Amino acid sequence: MPVQAQRETERLTTAWTALTGWLAEHAPVSHASLLPPATEAEITAADSELTRCLGYGLPVELAALWRLCGGVEHQYIEENEEEGEIGSGAFLPGGVILSPARALWPRLPRTGESDYWGGAQVVPWLTGDEAGPESGHWVGTGGVGSWSLPDRLPGKPSYPSIAAYLETVHRTVTEGPADLTGPDVPGLVWGCLIWDDPGNPLLDDALEHWAPIH
Repeated sequence: MPVQAQRETERLTTAWTALTGWLAEHAPVSHASLLPPATEAEITAADSELTRCLGYGLPVELAALWRLCGGVEHQYIEENEEEGEIGSGAFLPGGVILSPARALWPRLPRTGESDYWGGAQVVPWLTGDEAGPESGHWVGTGGVGSWSLPDRLPGKPSYPSIAAYLETVHRTVTEGPADLTGPDVPGLVWGCLIWDDPGNPLLDDALEHWAPIH
């Protein structure tokens, strides 16, 4: 592995370890949602499919993240049974980490479709719309930025890397300010780290149980 790629992997691993360590202590249900690392076969399959269809492979740090966590699986929360608003795996402000099998779906053109991404060499890795997904964050050589359907053309990156994104999230929950990543601020509910905008909350019935960290 090239020296720069090795450094990026080490930085990502450090940021991930710090964030998940915080989850284990303060948001154990969110921590329990973490899936085991993806297998090398899963990562290789995603890389091969991306290369076959679009001519480029996975970003090194995305593969490195999947070697730490293959995605999330929401945990059952009895208090959440009626409301159904809290997804324990949505502990990042951008939503949930996509698995290798699901990450390529928004990026690959369908039969007869144009490439709405304009040929950009990026891969979706995080989404707040799990059913679709219809929006989220991409990662590429330029960093990490946002995307949404139907206009998926990547704009200017918001973070230089996944590691920088994770470092910012960790700094937000540990030091603040609460709005360091945007209007959604971190809060805790039923053992989960969940982000919401106090000025325009999306949480409904669960809001009274949600307490902002800062």
